[in-house]
Amino acid sequence: MATVRDATYDVLRTLGMTTVFGNPGSTEEPFLRDFPADFHYVHALQEATAVAMADGYAQAAGVPAHVNLHTAPGTGNGMGNLVTAWHNKTPLIVTAGQQTREMLLLEPRLTSRRATELPQPYVKWAYEPARAQDIPAAVLRAYATAVQPPAGPVFLSLPMDDWAQPAGPTPEVRSVATRFGPDPQRLDEFARVLAGSRDPVLVFGPGVDRSGSWSEAVALAERLAAPVWSAPAPERAGFPEDHPHFRGVLPFAIGPLAEKLSGHDTVLVVGAPVFRYYPYVPGEHLPSGTRLLHVTDDPDEAARAPVGDSLLGDPGLTLAALLELLPQADRTPPVARANHAAPDISTPLSADALFAALAGHWPADGVLVQESPSNLAALRRRLRVTRPASYFTMASGGLGYGLPAAVGVALAERDTGRGRPVVAVIGDGSFHYSVQALWTAARLSLPVVVVVPVNQQYAILKAFAEFKETPGVPGLDLPGLDITAIAAGYGCATEVVQSPDQLGAALTAGLRADRPTVLPVPISAEVPSIL
Repeated sequence: MATVRDATYDVLRTLGMTTVFGNPGSTEEPFLRDFPADFHYVHALQEATAVAMADGYAQAAGVPAHVNLHTAPGTGNGMGNLVTAWHNKTPLIVTAGQQTREMLLLEPRLTSRRATELPQPYVKWAYEPARAQDIPAAVLRAYATAVQPPAGPVFLSLPMDDWAQPAGPTPEVRSVATRFGPDPQRLDEFARVLAGSRDPVLVFGPGVDRSGSWSEAVALAERLAAPVWSAPAPERAGFPEDHPHFRGVLPFAIGPLAEKLSGHDTVLVVGAPVFRYYPYVPGEHLPSGTRLLHVTDDPDEAARAPVGDSLLGDPGLTLAALLELLPQADRTPPVARANHAAPDISTPLSADALFAALAGHWPADGVLVQESPSNLAALRRRLRVTRPASYFTMASGGLGYGLPAAVGVALAERDTGRGRPVVAVIGDGSFHYSVQALWTAARLSLPVVVVVPVNQQYAILKAFAEFKETPGVPGLDLPGLDITAIAAGYGCATEVVQSPDQLGAALTAGLRADRPTVLPVPISAEVPSIL
C-alpha cells in the first residue's frame, strides 16, 4: 500500500520539484528516508543558507524551489532569508518537520508550538495538515499559492509520523495562471495620459525582469522618447543599462528621489514599489504638478503607495498592451550619459578602481550576484547590467543572502544547461553571515567566483552613523579575518588580488575551474556617503 510519503514524492515529481535544499534534522528524517535516486538533495550547513540557495535557484531557473527545514529552531534559523524571499517575490515551498502527532499535546522537545504562526507574516500561506493524508494535496495548494502573483514563499509544517501513514486518494494535479492582464478601461486611461504628456519619465523595477519583458520596456521607452530610471534599491535589473535612455538608479530617500524626477509631468512606474525608501529624508514624494502612474501585479504594493494611480497587471502584459495604444512621440529622445572618467589606480584599490577592472574583464553573458552595501554605488556606477536575468540581490536589506544565493544561481545555470558564468561581489562583512555556503559550492564543484572587497569594517554602518549623527557606535570594525584561510578550509581556490591585471587573470581562471574561487581584494577604507 502506498504511503503518504510515496504519494508526496509522486506529487513533487509531477510538479518537477526534484531538487530539495536543506539541512537534515531529526524531524525530517522520516521524509528523507531512502531518498529517491531521481531527486537531488542540496546539502547546506545551516538553514538560512539553504533558504537563500533555494531563492537564487528559483529566480535563475524560473521555477519554484523546495526547502526542507528542521521544525521550529531550523525555521527560526531560516527566517532572515525567508524575509528576503518574501520581498524578492520568490516562489518557495518551505516544508518543516514537526513532532509526532501522538506527543504534540505534551509539547515535547522540538515541538513547533505555533508552527503556522512562526513564519508569518513573511509567507503567503502557512498550514499544518489536519490529517496525514492531506499532505500531498497541501503540497499542490502550496505550489499554486507560491507561483500566483505576487509570487512568494509558502510554509507547511509536517508531523514526522505522517509519512508512514497509508495514503488517501491521489489528488488531482491542476494548473494555475501565473500572469494576468490589465483592465482595458484603466489601460486606456493610462495610455491617454502618457500620449498627452509633455515630458514623461519611466521607472522600471524588478517586476520587468521577473516577467521577462526587457524588450517591451525598451520598446516603450523608445516609443515615448522618454528617459528611464531604475527603481531605487532594486533586487533585479529591469532595463539595459547601456541603453542611451538609461539614467541610473534612483536614490532611496523621499526628497532626493523627487528631485531626480523634477521637470517631468508624468512618471510611469512599472514592476516596482512606489517607492522603496531608506533612510528618511523629508520632502514631497513627487515634484509639484507631477502625476504618477503605477503598474504592478501586487495589490498590497499598490495599496501602500503614498502617491499615484495604480493599474493591476503583469508588467510584461501591460507594457505590451500600452505599446499597442501609444503613438510614436515626436520629441527628441534622450542622449546617452557620459561615461565616468577612469579611476585612479592606487594601493589599495578604490572601490571604483576595483569595479572598473571587474567591468573590463566581465565575462560574456555573466550573472552578477551582489551583497556589498557600502560599495554598491561604485559597483552600479562601473559595471552596467545589459542582459535580462543578470543581476540578483536582496530586496529586504538583510545580510547573509548574497553568497548562498550565488551558489543557487550557479547550480541553476548548470541544471538548466545554460551554463552562464556567475560572479558574486560580497563585502567582507556580508561574507561571514553565510560563509558556510562555500562548502556546498565546493561539494557541487560549482565554478562560481566570489570577489570580496576587503575594507575590514562595516563601512555602510559607519556611513549611516555619520548620516544619523550617532558617533561612538561599537562593533563597526572587522580586524583579524583571514578570508583566504577560511575559503581554503571550505575547499575553495583562493588568491588575494592587489591589481586590476591580477583580477582579470584570477577571474578568468576561476570561471574555468572545477570548484569555487574566492578573491579577496583589499580596498580603501574610505567611508562612502549614503546618498
